[in-house]
Amino acid sequence: MSQAEPSQAPPRILVLGAHPDDADFHAGGYLALCRQRGFDVLMVSVTDGASGHHRTWGLELAKRRRREAEAAGRVIGARYQVWDFPDGYLEPTLRLRERIIRTIRTYRPDLVLTHRPNDYHPDHRAVGQAVQDASYMVTVPAVCEDTPALRRDPVVAYLCDLFTKPVPLEPDVVLDISGVLDTVVQMLACHESQVFEWLPYNQQIEDQVPQEPQQRLAWLRRWYQQRPRQVAERFRQALAEQYGPAGQQVEFAEAFEVSQYASPLDESARRRLFPMLEK
Repeated sequence: MSQAEPSQAPPRILVLGAHPDDADFHAGGYLALCRQRGFDVLMVSVTDGASGHHRTWGLELAKRRRREAEAAGRVIGARYQVWDFPDGYLEPTLRLRERIIRTIRTYRPDLVLTHRPNDYHPDHRAVGQAVQDASYMVTVPAVCEDTPALRRDPVVAYLCDLFTKPVPLEPDVVLDISGVLDTVVQMLACHESQVFEWLPYNQQIEDQVPQEPQQRLAWLRRWYQQRPRQVAERFRQALAEQYGPAGQQVEFAEAFEVSQYASPLDESARRRLFPMLEK
């Protein structure tokens, strides 16, 4: 695959997550840092989110989650789209692949972030597989011929998960997000149906969620920060290689593995897409 041509325009970042809040949870720190630098950011939830609750679901929940996603995007000044594929029933179909191909062609991202094709959630796996299947096809004019094909692929990278089977994530970028952790918490707090209701219920900790807004925000910070702290510990060596001795002190991190099925992350692309790593 050939690398995208250099451009003077701000980089364009596309996140294709399975559900409203996937982009925020897995890449909110990077996206916040991107927006600080004037990058264009488009977050997409491929499913409608209509199954992610224990008391309400269907159209009522889908409408609520769309509002929550749009609010989360406004925290950093980014667009957040919610598509209409059914939550919990997603498959890597031709219809999904073609929607992704057309979106990549029209938005023309420099970087696409998505789930790995192996993950605990079937919707995550379906999105990851569909993006992998679309990665080459975005350059084929005879496929989705109503939307002009790209001459070059974007870089595609996988959002971090901590599963080790069948293979663990091997990050090409590990990023210190400590300075924007509170921004990520503000984004996640917009997804009230998830972080204060469904996920605590699903984890059987709903009795721990406070009712007072400020206490809720503090609770959410404690709950969420466990994840980027685990990422920092898992990839401590990579942080030390990236940041030098300061990498040993990084508390919160996000990590991304570049897909082999699209453009490579060469040094020019790394400097352009991850300028926050420059010393």
